[in-house]
Amino acid sequence: MAKNDAPPRWDRRMQQRLARGEAAALGELYDRFASLVHGLAHTVLGDERAADTLTRDVFAHVWEHPDTYDPRQGPLRSWVATLTHHLAVQRLRATETAALVQAGHGSTEELERKVRHASVAARADYIVQSMPAPLRAALELAYFQRRDYRQTAADLGVTEDEARRRLRLGLQLLSTAHDAPAAPGAPPGYGGAV
Repeated sequence: MAKNDAPPRWDRRMQQRLARGEAAALGELYDRFASLVHGLAHTVLGDERAADTLTRDVFAHVWEHPDTYDPRQGPLRSWVATLTHHLAVQRLRATETAALVQAGHGSTEELERKVRHASVAARADYIVQSMPAPLRAALELAYFQRRDYRQTAADLGVTEDEARRRLRLGLQLLSTAHDAPAAPGAPPGYGGAV
């Protein structure tokens, strides 16, 4: 987001309401982003119970520190996703390190490989959830239903050129998951280096 762009109105209002301690604002934020937070946490941690706990932790952090979000730095959705990713990676490192110590085997290289894999998967998941519906629909047809661009075009009721364009753009967006740079104001460890 360019510095001169005004942040989205809902994001600004939500941050102000949270800063005033409005419990209804936290409920609204939870309703809007809980599935995103839980999904990202589950992708990184690979455990339902851990994802539930992390989801509570993320919303507790937002409630206790609403001033850490700056609407001028980007959308609230991205900030919540970044926070979730950061906390999930911290939790994964802590639990996996404890498991390495307790088991007495394994290596830190294996741990970092696992963390990198989980981070890329979480970023890819977020990218797919955030992309426009026409791109997401084309990718889902091609990936999950193994449709080629001609079949995708027929299923979506668009031209073959349009189907190719949607698939190409969707794949280009997904390719950024592997080496995405840190977003402005992102916690350390988010982006390319985890």
